Amino acid sequence: MGKTKFYTCRKDAAFKEVFMKEENKDILIPLLEKCLSIKIEDIEYLNLEDNVDNVHVRRKSYDLRVQTKDTILQVEVNSNIYQLSRARQMSYITNEYSHYITRGNGYSEEIQIVQINFTYGMLTNFSIKNRHLYDKESLRVYEVRDDKGKKFINIFKIYEFNMDYYMKFWYTNDKKKVEENKLLIMMDLGLDELKEISKNDRVVSKYMEEIERVNEDPKFVHFMSEEEDREKLMNYLLDREKKQGIEEGIEKGIEKGIEKGIEKGREEGREEKRKMIIQLYNNQVDIDIISKATGLTKEEINRIVAEKK
Repeated sequence: MGKTKFYTCRKDAAFKEVFMKEENKDILIPLLEKCLSIKIEDIEYLNLEDNVDNVHVRRKSYDLRVQTKDTILQVEVNSNIYQLSRARQMSYITNEYSHYITRGNGYSEEIQIVQINFTYGMLTNFSIKNRHLYDKESLRVYEVRDDKGKKFINIFKIYEFNMDYYMKFWYTNDKKKVEENKLLIMMDLGLDELKEISKNDRVVSKYMEEIERVNEDPKFVHFMSEEEDREKLMNYLLDREKKQGIEEGIEKGIEKGIEKGIEKGREEGREEKRKMIIQLYNNQVDIDIISKATGLTKEEINRIVAEKK
């Protein structure tokens, strides 16, 4: 028999199972303190399901959502990153502020809305011109500023952690860096590896116990197996479209500045995207997964499917 697969917190489902629990505040708070370089006295867990007001915007299920005394914190775990990832993440943080001011009596900057993105695969999967920069950057912090660096608004801050950068310390056996960053590194380690850094560390030890508990839960393992089957099908269809040169043609057209070529490439891309959505839908891929992969709302997906019938 093959070796049983071990799920780490590189998977957002495992991350939720470990950290989205009241009894695990004592491991979540140190992790957030490490990321934000602040002291957190306590956190309040918020509902993961964000019921939006606009019927054209799909409901969002966060990986983790908590509140401190003056900050609402969103956490997203990205096992891979795609071109639409940042646009989607920006929509989450602005939607949070929209709900905040809707509940209040006016616009306010008394609360901070912070998003933390733990992102893997930035060195291989993110198709941007300056991709090579991520090999040297552990973290980028984004705010809304003008071209002279002056803040437009004080509400938003996004922390984007390049998790490949931190994992590199583990694979190169840099003991000093591993010790400094073990709360980030631990999230993608197996049990035997965790034992090496859990000695005399209460947080890592408890995390190890929790991730082991999650992997021994048959319901969780079954859920992950079904989810991976759906992802494999989706990735197969995405890769097939990519091999046909749709995305490559668009990117080349943009780089060369050929306006006609760009428009043609975009139209072809839209048509291929519609075909892919139909194939995924017909293969009973969950509509939330299709939405996440394509950046379209459920309503848009349903409309495309209806038009093809």
